[in-house]
Amino acid sequence: MQTLTVTPNEAGQRMDKLLAKYLDQAGKGFLYKMMRKKNITLNGKKCDGSEHLEEGDEIQLFMADETIEKFQAAPKAPARSTAGYGYKKLDIIYEDRHILVVNKPSGMLSQKAREGDMSLNEYILNYLIDSGGLPISQLRTFKPSICNRLDRNTSGLVVAGKSLAGLQVMNGVFKDRSLHKYYQCLVAGQIKEKKLIAGFLRKDEAANTVTIYPLEVEDSVPIMTEYLPLAGNGNHTLLQVTLITGRSHQIRAHLASIGHPIVGDYKYGRQDLNDAMKKKYGVRSQLLHSWRLVMPDKLPQPLDYLSGKEMVAGLPDQFARVLKGEGMTL
Repeated sequence: MQTLTVTPNEAGQRMDKLLAKYLDQAGKGFLYKMMRKKNITLNGKKCDGSEHLEEGDEIQLFMADETIEKFQAAPKAPARSTAGYGYKKLDIIYEDRHILVVNKPSGMLSQKAREGDMSLNEYILNYLIDSGGLPISQLRTFKPSICNRLDRNTSGLVVAGKSLAGLQVMNGVFKDRSLHKYYQCLVAGQIKEKKLIAGFLRKDEAANTVTIYPLEVEDSVPIMTEYLPLAGNGNHTLLQVTLITGRSHQIRAHLASIGHPIVGDYKYGRQDLNDAMKKKYGVRSQLLHSWRLVMPDKLPQPLDYLSGKEMVAGLPDQFARVLKGEGMTL
């Protein structure tokens, strides 16, 4: 017999969902049968699995330990990098019990694309495990995760939910766009005025590219991008970009479509410009950085203490060197 006490990271979900995670090798039919026969109870009473759990609830499993173990896969620790980028220490901008804000380097995946990939998610999980904040056994019923994604070669701020509440609240504000995101990028050409541009974006999933159109076409979605020039030298302009909508590759493709591609962007940019910057500064990827996040004025509990808080990540060293070399140091 075992007793499970519901933790804050397990509260709020249906009981059958939690049981399916804890006894992940058992079929749903078996779990419902055990509840009908009162071999699984909630706070000492019969249950049917539809109950929404609260912190401190007790689930009793009237089964032998060997039976329980038979229906459990061993909790799988996240992969660790043995080569590759070797990012041993995360650049943590902010951390509390609910969220973690990381300055992701260019070249690192936000999430796995394939099974063997090492992504920011794995680095965060390993950090939490190594620092004692995440028992590996907890991964069976709750796994911290990032709430927003950046392209592999885009650097900057990524938010992760450490607790269930943190994950739910932050996922919500990214989805409803009440959290404001600001980027900096270096583009080709001279831009002198702030502007809001609109268009329609269509993605080619197979090629992992997008195309921007001035008018709506089949399978396209509307986009809006706002930019503000911060510095320039006549040949290049440093922009602050605000995403009004947030679509895949939106900033890169939208700016390229109006004749101002991002420096170092080999997918949407200019080959001659990129080659020149590569030769001069060693630039191998787009100079695009998610540098500032501003939380909504009113966040729901228990994250209300973060209302209006601002997170800032300075430009990567290479980006800063290019600006200095081009006479655009802020």
